Amino acid sequence: MRLRSLTVAAIALMGAFVAPVAATAASAPQSAALPQAAGSPIPVAPYVDMGEWPTPVLSTMAKSGNLKGFTLGFVTSAGCKASWFNAYDPRAAWQSDEIAKIRSAGGDVKVSFGGASGIELAQACSSVSSLAAEYNAVIKAYGLKYVDFDIEGAAVADPTSITRRSQALAQVQSANPGIKISLTLPVLPSGLDTNGLNVVKAAKSAGVNLDMVNIMAMDYYMGSANQGDRAVSAAKATQAQLKSLYGLSDAAAWKKVGVTPMLGVNDSQNEIFYPADATKVVNFAKSVHLGMLAFWEVGRDANACTGALYRCTNVPQSPYQFSKIFAGYTG
Repeated sequence: MRLRSLTVAAIALMGAFVAPVAATAASAPQSAALPQAAGSPIPVAPYVDMGEWPTPVLSTMAKSGNLKGFTLGFVTSAGCKASWFNAYDPRAAWQSDEIAKIRSAGGDVKVSFGGASGIELAQACSSVSSLAAEYNAVIKAYGLKYVDFDIEGAAVADPTSITRRSQALAQVQSANPGIKISLTLPVLPSGLDTNGLNVVKAAKSAGVNLDMVNIMAMDYYMGSANQGDRAVSAAKATQAQLKSLYGLSDAAAWKKVGVTPMLGVNDSQNEIFYPADATKVVNFAKSVHLGMLAFWEVGRDANACTGALYRCTNVPQSPYQFSKIFAGYTG
């Protein structure tokens, strides 16, 4: 997401407690084998900033917010090696105990690569094979059935890494039959811009069976307006783009669209997403059977506070109010 996935406060706190990536594979405790991922679509999978400190407790969030699924962000790079925000090696299956609890309760998680901070692996790795190997390592470590790629900032306009990522994802799907892949991209109320469309087209050209395009319905920098209406407009425009690009029916195109607003005050400050906007987006999703709903991010919803944007929504709400509204969507 456009908010930094690892906050300044988290960096300062974690510096005293977190081992460097090179050490974690050896030093992190190995968890018991994870239950097999559900592999079924998750209609509501809000993002969790796993770089927050203290580390979010997924099982607590699930129970408190009536949630069954999460999108965990973000895996970036430490050189051409997968890394949880340059702090933990995913090969050590960090947080697997909590993921197991989510699966045991009938839910599942996605892992999201990229985000606004750090360097996405496709920019760090020099070859398609080395990149695919890093993606595969994370999939294997967590028994994933769904992976997300949050492509924004400079990465969304970098043809070299876009091509490399697309070719690697085709290899990932060949090595992991049934794996579902989503692209999370910036959007405007008028739909994906040229850069975003190029990312989707590159994946299609590389032979990637793309499950979903998840739009970041946030931070338009277009002035104040109803953010629920804007999210619906962005969804409609993106659906039309995907329908045309893939030659889909209306229903199939809607299944290929995910919508992810930013709760409360956006980075753009005067663009504010209220609980009433969440209700509007959920009702719209029900009317078209949208592929997925998410939001940025559960920790901010849980805190329900006024303060720094990385931890507060800065709107009147009760803890987990947005989560409970979004949880009303079942596909």
